[in-house]
Amino acid sequence: MTVSLEQLRRCHFAVDLGAARTRVYVKGAGLIVDQPSVAAVNTRSGALIAVGEFAEKMTGRTPSYIRVVRPISGGTVVDIEMAQRMLRQLLGDKVRRALRRNLRLRAAACTPHDADPLAQRATIETLVGLGARKVELVDTLIAAAVGCGLPVERPEATMIMVCGAAATQVAVLSLGSIVTAERVPVGGEAVDHAIVQLLRHEHELMLPSQSVRPLQLALSGNGLTPHGPSTTEIHGRDVATGLARSVHVDTATVRDAIHTPLTAVLDGIGKVLRECPPDLVADLADRGIMMVGGSALLPGFDQMVRQATGMPVCIAERPDICAAEGLGAMLEGRIDPLVLDPLAA
Repeated sequence: MTVSLEQLRRCHFAVDLGAARTRVYVKGAGLIVDQPSVAAVNTRSGALIAVGEFAEKMTGRTPSYIRVVRPISGGTVVDIEMAQRMLRQLLGDKVRRALRRNLRLRAAACTPHDADPLAQRATIETLVGLGARKVELVDTLIAAAVGCGLPVERPEATMIMVCGAAATQVAVLSLGSIVTAERVPVGGEAVDHAIVQLLRHEHELMLPSQSVRPLQLALSGNGLTPHGPSTTEIHGRDVATGLARSVHVDTATVRDAIHTPLTAVLDGIGKVLRECPPDLVADLADRGIMMVGGSALLPGFDQMVRQATGMPVCIAERPDICAAEGLGAMLEGRIDPLVLDPLAA
């Protein structure tokens, strides 16, 4: 693992800074924050107006002097000051006072696989600004695997696929470490963008920003599979006239548009399997792939991966919070390291 379990047990809280949502786990209290990574700011006074779900609802609906920002992009903090202000507001005064009672406040945070030193430093500085004296960084792949109950500490191959908003990470784990991994810059946002471009080019229709969600759009029922509904009615704004208009869209066309960005994810899975030792690949043939992350809930995505790889594919029970729950399990000491004792009978 990135850090030892002993170091993580000394931490008081853990943060999963995602491009879509921010989650905070406090030791002894559990997951206390699960909100969108969005903040609304008054550009005239610099005051923070709203954060989380309320700020997300304001997207595209604000006057010119109110700006809705996302201080986290691709799992990396791009605006440290705004990320600190957002976290302070999400935690609330009561929780922050309780945390600050610890003179040696320690924090843990998820970082994407192969995050560069600047991205790691930005995450550390964000939590230091909240009062943390020391910050431990954990690879998101490890945290998510622990959170969904995979036996990462054993000498067995486990394959995990973290489907985020900005990127998809695929890895094979064994003995608590990453054997081989690949980060594909394709996630839920790429799927949303593909649907938007399809409707704009073929139907000259612009969608409201709040409506660009595949799960709320045309992928009800069986989603990406051919057994889903044949057509779907979509409401939006006409590109030429600017008036409200609705069109009937062939879901097969939507399905093809979504498959295009997801093909890169399938290529990433193939690359990981090619670089993996044969013995571990043999283990994976039985255990398959575990999908976690918010985009894992995209209907039909698991079936698409299953058909491409020929391996069993499972979706975690709560795929969206697996990384935060994994960090929490490490903080609470619920994960025991593998003890190697060659002299034992």
